[in-house]
Amino acid sequence: MPLFAATIALSALLLFLVQPIIAKQILPWFGGSAGVWSVCMVFFQSTLLAGYAYAHFTTRRLTPRRQFQVHAALLVLSLAVLPIIPSAALKPVGGQDAALAILLVLLATIGLPYFLLSSTGPLLQSWMAPRFPARAVYRMFALSNFGSLLGLVAFPFLVEPLLGSRGQAMTWSAVYLLFVAGCSWIAWRCRDGAPSGVAPAQTEAATTADSPLAGTPAIWLGLSALGVVLLLATTNQLQQNVASAPFLWVLPLAIYLFSFIVVFEGRGGRGWYSPRWGMPLALAAALLMAAGLSISSGVLDVSLAVPLYCLGLLATCVFCHGELAARKPASTELTRYYLMISVGGALGGVFVGLVAPRIFNSLYELPLALAFVAIAAFLAALRRPGMARAWSVGLVTAAVLACAGIAWEDWSYVSFLDHDLIVMQRNFYGTLRVREIDDEGVRVRRLLHGVILHGEQAMSGADRNQPGSYYTRTSGVGLAITRAQDHKPAVHIGVIGLGVGTLAAYGRAGDNVRFYELDRDVVALANGRFTYLESTPARVEVALGDARLSLDRELSSGHPQAFDVLAVDAFSSDSIPVHLLTREAIELYVRHLADDGIVAVHISNRFLDLQPVLANIVAAAGLSARLIDDEIDDNASKASSSEWVLIARNPQTLADGPIGQRSEALREQADVGVWTDGYNNLLRVMKTSPARAIQRLFSRD
Repeated sequence: MPLFAATIALSALLLFLVQPIIAKQILPWFGGSAGVWSVCMVFFQSTLLAGYAYAHFTTRRLTPRRQFQVHAALLVLSLAVLPIIPSAALKPVGGQDAALAILLVLLATIGLPYFLLSSTGPLLQSWMAPRFPARAVYRMFALSNFGSLLGLVAFPFLVEPLLGSRGQAMTWSAVYLLFVAGCSWIAWRCRDGAPSGVAPAQTEAATTADSPLAGTPAIWLGLSALGVVLLLATTNQLQQNVASAPFLWVLPLAIYLFSFIVVFEGRGGRGWYSPRWGMPLALAAALLMAAGLSISSGVLDVSLAVPLYCLGLLATCVFCHGELAARKPASTELTRYYLMISVGGALGGVFVGLVAPRIFNSLYELPLALAFVAIAAFLAALRRPGMARAWSVGLVTAAVLACAGIAWEDWSYVSFLDHDLIVMQRNFYGTLRVREIDDEGVRVRRLLHGVILHGEQAMSGADRNQPGSYYTRTSGVGLAITRAQDHKPAVHIGVIGLGVGTLAAYGRAGDNVRFYELDRDVVALANGRFTYLESTPARVEVALGDARLSLDRELSSGHPQAFDVLAVDAFSSDSIPVHLLTREAIELYVRHLADDGIVAVHISNRFLDLQPVLANIVAAAGLSARLIDDEIDDNASKASSSEWVLIARNPQTLADGPIGQRSEALREQADVGVWTDGYNNLLRVMKTSPARAIQRLFSRD
């Protein structure tokens, strides 16, 4: 019994520990986008389904000896892919289908090990059931989820701080060898089936076929799918306004796993869940999350958004999984039960990760999931004698209020109700909208990514092609470009992040402006809906793909760009691609500078204070940096306040002229540390606390 339990727990730990390990390795390859984790979850859920299906059909169709032979052979074969380090040959090139590329990388790197780890829980439980008839086999499911939770918690608190990406992969691979040995030994011991004299497994104290709560495959599948949609939609909501980072993957996933532990462990294996508190708590959570989607156009302070959505996820997942646990069958049907759970999980993952970005033009998954929580609670109440009459009116009312609350202040997300909307579309990287509004008699066209402004342009007037918003001539990047143009007849400007192409407005005849843009749809909108790119007399180039990969390829091929100014404009959104703000990234940018060149990093952000991050990196790398805080006091101005950090090799580059007069030293902060590709901590750079966020929320007009 201990060997069964230890192997199941170890397999679960490895199964979930590998998720952030491998996702973090490939995150920079795909621009640090929130979509990376969603597509990874599609792979994880689909492979989990394959593992559960393998366990179900092998235990039903193969003899114990044949099961041992097949499983042992696959375990040995899986060792061929170790260590789990993605091959550089799998790195994407600009413009290809990112979702397909991610799936191929994961399949080649961890496909077979992940498949075998996925199959371990149901397979070993099916071998265990006839040997330990007095045991509640379903408690092994709680143990499995506890092991998974340990793996997730270990990543941010133990694995990530102590080991770099390569060290993480090597350590995981070494522990996987231990798992292969243990699982092979169990398979060999079980090759002859149940020991003679052991009575068939007794049915646990669970639901039976004639119970009003008896589960059917459709109910198992639906509740499981709803839980996964809640998980991924909540994670996406958090990432779109903060960052795509491991702790925002791990936290919601840990909550999701904890909900399984709550409902499958305790009270003699029957779980702690009760519909008397589970249903009203889930409905209250759904309403609060719906309010969060509506208030302030859905952009809450991170210190308020994280607890709101995470606690809401816990309440709604406990409800979904509690109802799922209440409908579990006898242990003789456990592989079928687990198979349906995994089918539901895979369908939920495919819906959020692959289908929704292609059929929706905005992030509708979470609003839909919250509405279905209310509907599921209503249907569950009808199945419970004595609850239907008391709950019916309340649950239907709650469902209506949830749907109404979602749309109350957020009609701009519904394209046919937004009369200023010109374009609304969604892809792997998020939702893009082009709106044209009247601003004091001038038509102004804006590009928004989610709810964040990514550039704007007046559609008429003499200054329509002049740089505005965060990029005015008084901004940090404006001062850097002006300095370069004052010293040279022709300059080479690089820009990471195209937006609407505003910085092309600085270009003169003979200048060269090279943009690095990840999203081909942004390129199309900048060319088709705005005029900065076509109006500039400078030569304009656009390199499609992740900026770091493109710059690294250019350097490796012996073609450093020698930029006079390299503007890094990937942080003006509240969601930041962390891999563009590490020591390795800054050092790469500097290698692409001319001798007196400047890297200008845009760090304006509502929720995160990125100034000490750059201060610590610059100090560690031996560079010089100054802060330009361009505060705009004129309400009639078309400019926006901005913060830019200017970085150069030589301190004298930043000491003269307007830059020296207007700049100030950066503020270092020791506890932030030096961010690298292997280490970063967003929690240490949050600007607000939950109390201040709530106070500010209710003080708004």
